[in-house]
Amino acid sequence: MNAVVEEIKDDESEHETSESQIEQANKVVRNYAIGSVIPSLIPVPAVDLVAVTGIQLKMLHSLAAIYDVPFKEELVRSSISSVIGGTVALSVSRVASSAIKAIPGVGTMIGSLAMPTVSGATTYGLGRVFIQHFESGGTFLTFDADKVRDYFEQEFKKGKAVVAEANESGEIDQAVADAKATHQSTDGKSKSTGTTTTK
Repeated sequence: MNAVVEEIKDDESEHETSESQIEQANKVVRNYAIGSVIPSLIPVPAVDLVAVTGIQLKMLHSLAAIYDVPFKEELVRSSISSVIGGTVALSVSRVASSAIKAIPGVGTMIGSLAMPTVSGATTYGLGRVFIQHFESGGTFLTFDADKVRDYFEQEFKKGKAVVAEANESGEIDQAVADAKATHQSTDGKSKSTGTTTTK
């Protein structure tokens, strides 16, 4: 997962001063939505969900930095769960897409086809919800998932289109290739220095 997070542009420190906060935030959300597709290709059930949640945490940390909002991981995890968990159909599809990977062969193939879109769209929707919340002066302490549920579902649908467009343009394939190269490079360094890498 660390390789995936490292592959996503670190927008916190590289913001162009000529861009508005919302332009910066939208770039962050799009980058992380595309980045969240990568761990969803992991063929092991539940590991993908944990990795995607980590990417979503990092995205919200980046958005908080843009808007100068204090970031507390426990509170943010709760906010993510409230938004995603409150949408029953989405919660079921995320878990089912991941769990079906436990079926050898066809289950892995089906899960690997469904999960990337769900992960990318969920990350996109979540990011857009927090942009709206931060733009209105909100913080993680004032966040109310029930008030944003409809907006999240609307942005989730837009997120599917963003993922599909990135897939068609080859952007996702490039992100996967970059992540693999980073992983191989990191793995090679660990072997040459005698350190171990946990996989």
